[in-house]
This record gives sequence, C-alpha cells and structure tokens, in this order.
Amino acid sequence: MRRLFSTFAHGWPGAGLLLLRLVAGLIMIAQGLMALRTAPPVEPAALTILTMAAGTLLLVGLWTPVSGSLVAALELWSAFKQPGDPWDNVLLATLGAALALVGPGAWSVDARLFGWRRVDFPERKNGLQRGDGSHD
Repeated sequence: MRRLFSTFAHGWPGAGLLLLRLVAGLIMIAQGLMALRTAPPVEPAALTILTMAAGTLLLVGLWTPVSGSLVAALELWSAFKQPGDPWDNVLLATLGAALALVGPGAWSVDARLFGWRRVDFPERKNGLQRGDGSHD
C-alpha cells in the first residue's frame, strides 16, 4: 500500500486532508442513512450500504485510494441515476477522486499501517568510533 503514496502529509496539508476526509465521509454516511430511512422497501439497499461503507473507510482513512475511487464511482453513478440537480454528487465524486490521488494524510489509519517508520539502532559497544573503522 505504501507504493500508492509518495508521502503521508503532516502539518497544515495533513490537517487539510483530514478535513476533506471528514467532510466527504460524514456526508456519504448521512446520505446513506437518509436513503435507508426514506427509500421504498423494494429498492435494493446494497448500493446504499456500499455508499456508507465507502464513506466510513474514507472517514477513518483506511484504504484511501480504493475507498476514494469507490466514492467517486458511486457518486457519479448517483449523479446520472437520479433526476434533478447532480452537483452535490459531482462535488462528492471530485472529493473522492482527489483523496484517492493525493492520499489520506498523516492522521489516518493508512498512515499508521503503511506509513514510513523510523528505526533507531542502538550504538555498538565494540570500540568502533564514528563508523570509520578505527579502534580505541
């Protein structure tokens, strides 16, 4: 998974990515809950549950390239499927695609699981100084 990201942004860029993930994920979950409450009983709920799952993955920053792509595809499908104003769906599709391309940021499950690690090696006590090969 690390190959999908060049870096996990931290600082202000990481905070911006966190904000984008939170907004997109919460909207996806809210849309799914409203669709489950108001949809006719004969309509299959699989797409709604998939939308909520993608929103949850995006919210926590897990499998961000996959979940962002899934959000983009589901929202574009909804934009063409539903009559009326498609711009809310287009906006969420754009957010999902952008997060899939940029990554989740430092404050995400992806960063904890697949981020860069710092390895500290203890100093050796065999008489070597500064790695030059000389002895005491």
